[in-house]
Amino acid sequence: MLQFKDIITPIDFIVTEETTLKDAITLMYKKKWNLLPVIDSYRYPVGVFTRSSLQQMVTEEIPLTTPIKNYIKKQVETVRIDTPYEKVEEIVKKSKVGTGVVIDEYNRVVGILTKTDMVMSLLQTSQELQTIKKLKRTLETAIAHAFDGIVMTDEKKIITMVSPPLLELFNLPLEEVLYKLATRVLPQLQLENVYESETAEVSGFLEINGIKYIVHRIPILEDGKVIGAIGKVVFRQLNEVSELFKKLQKAENKANFYHQQFQMSETAKFTWNHILSVEPCMEKLKKSGEKAAKGRSTVLIRGESGTGKELFAHSIHNSSARGTGKFIVVNCAAIPEELLESEFFGYDEGAFTGARQKGKLGKFDLANGGTLFLDEIGDMSLALQAKLLRVLQEREFYRVGGTITIKVDVRIIAATNRNLEEMVKDGFFREDLYYRLNVISLNVPPLRDRLYDIEHLIGQFMIELNQILGTSITGIEDRARETMLDYDWPGNVRELRNVMERAMTFAESGKIKFEDLPDYLLKQVPIKEPNLKVSLVENAELEAIKKALVQVQGNKVKAARLLGISRSGLYEKIKKYKLNEGKFS
Repeated sequence: MLQFKDIITPIDFIVTEETTLKDAITLMYKKKWNLLPVIDSYRYPVGVFTRSSLQQMVTEEIPLTTPIKNYIKKQVETVRIDTPYEKVEEIVKKSKVGTGVVIDEYNRVVGILTKTDMVMSLLQTSQELQTIKKLKRTLETAIAHAFDGIVMTDEKKIITMVSPPLLELFNLPLEEVLYKLATRVLPQLQLENVYESETAEVSGFLEINGIKYIVHRIPILEDGKVIGAIGKVVFRQLNEVSELFKKLQKAENKANFYHQQFQMSETAKFTWNHILSVEPCMEKLKKSGEKAAKGRSTVLIRGESGTGKELFAHSIHNSSARGTGKFIVVNCAAIPEELLESEFFGYDEGAFTGARQKGKLGKFDLANGGTLFLDEIGDMSLALQAKLLRVLQEREFYRVGGTITIKVDVRIIAATNRNLEEMVKDGFFREDLYYRLNVISLNVPPLRDRLYDIEHLIGQFMIELNQILGTSITGIEDRARETMLDYDWPGNVRELRNVMERAMTFAESGKIKFEDLPDYLLKQVPIKEPNLKVSLVENAELEAIKKALVQVQGNKVKAARLLGISRSGLYEKIKKYKLNEGKFS
C-alpha cells in the first residue's frame, strides 16, 4: 500500500539564514522549486524562502552576497512523515499553498511535498485504488486543479487525460487532444522518449509563443514494462527564476555586455522580417524598399509617428551593398540646434570654448562607407539644411573651425512625420533640399488604414512580450479584441505595442480582458452603431459591401463609415464573404 514517505521530495542540500541571495537563486533555478526550507544547525525548520521573497530582494536591489535571513517567512506549513496517506490527501486538498515542508518524528526537516507530487503519486499508483470509478474521479479532480499542465498516455501512447492549463498553453481544444496519439498532437513534449529509456527525465527550457516551459517525462511501469507515461509541463511564472538567473550571469560580465551594446549602436538591427504585416499595401511597400536598397539614391521615408519608419531605414541599409558598413542614426529633433552642426560635421581642436583638445569626429565621419539615417529631418534648421545640401551635392564638408575639405562617401536615408510640401511653401524647408532628398519616397500608412495588421500585430506582440515580460498570456477575450479593433490608434504600431505591454502586465488570468486595457483607450472607443439591416438576405448585404468598397476604392475605413458599421464589423463580414482587395481596385 502506498505510504506518505514514498511521494515526498527529499532534500539533498542545506539552506540556513546565512545562505546568500546568489546561492538561493542558483538553488531555485537548479531545483525548479517555488520555495526553499530554511533550517538551523539541528535541521529544525526556521522558515521558508519563497520566490516572492527572492523577487522582493531583487526588486530592492539587495547585493547578491547578502544573507536571506531578513526575508524568510517564519510561518511554515509542516506535515509529519508518519501521517497517514489518506489524511495527507485531505490536507493537500484544503491547503492554500502549493508546497509544504515534511518533518520526521523529531521535527527535523526531511523533504517537501507539493500538490504536483500528490497528483503524480495518484497517477503512478492507480492500480492500488479500490475501483476504476473512484480512480477516474480522483484523477480528474486533481488534474483539473493542477497549477501546471499534466498529460497522461497509455501503453499505445494514446492520451487518456489532460489538464486545462496544458490545453491553454498550447491553444488546443480538448476534443483534438483526448484519445489522440501524443506524438501527433503534442510532439514537442517528446513523451515517447521514456517508453524506450524507461527512465524519468527533464527537458531543458522550451518555448511557445514567448512562454518558457520545461517538461518532466515520467514512465509508468508495471512488472518492468512501460504501460504509459506522464508529462508534467511547468510554465507558470517559470520566467521569474530564469530571468533572475540570467541577471546573475549578466552582472558577472558587465564589461562584455556594455561593449556589445556599444557595437550595436552603430549597426542596423532590423531587417524586412521585423516589419510585421499582412496587408498587401505593406508588402508592396517592402518590395519597393528592397529595390531602393540596391541603389545609391537618397531615400525619404514618410509617415506618422509610430508607424515604423526607423524599421524601414534599418532594413534598407541591411539589404544594401553597404550592409557591412556603419549605420549611424541622428534624431534631428532631439539634438539642440546649436549642437547639430558639430554633431554632423565634428570640430577641430580649439574650434570653440569647451571643445575637446583633439577635436571630435562628426556623424558624417563615422558613417563614411555606410549609411546616415536622419530621423525627423523636418526639424532641422534652415542654416543646417544649406550645409547638408552641400554635402549631398559635393560629397565633402568642413569640420566646425576647420579649413580642410573632408571627402565622404555616405548614403542618406531621411524620415519625417511632417508635411514637407507645406513647410517648403511656408519657407521653413529648403525647396532644393526637398527635391534632393525626395529622390525615392516611401510612405508608410498609419495603422488605422491597415485593419488586418491590428489583429496580426496583437498576436505577434503577445509572443514577443511573453518572452520579455516573463508572462504566460495565451489569448485575448473577444470584448477586449473588439475594442482594440475599433480604436483609431493615433500612436500607430508603437502605441499598440505599449497597450499590449500594459495589458499583459495587468492581466491576472491567462487571457487579456477588457478591464486590462488602459482607461484612455476605453473612453475613446466610439459607441457602436446598431447593425444595419441592409436586406433580409445575405446576397443583398454582400452587394452593399461590394458597392461601398468600390465607391471608396477599397479603403476599408471609409467603407465602414459609409455602411454605418464598425471597422471590426466590416472586417468580420469581409472574412465571412471571403472578399479581397483585388475585386475593388
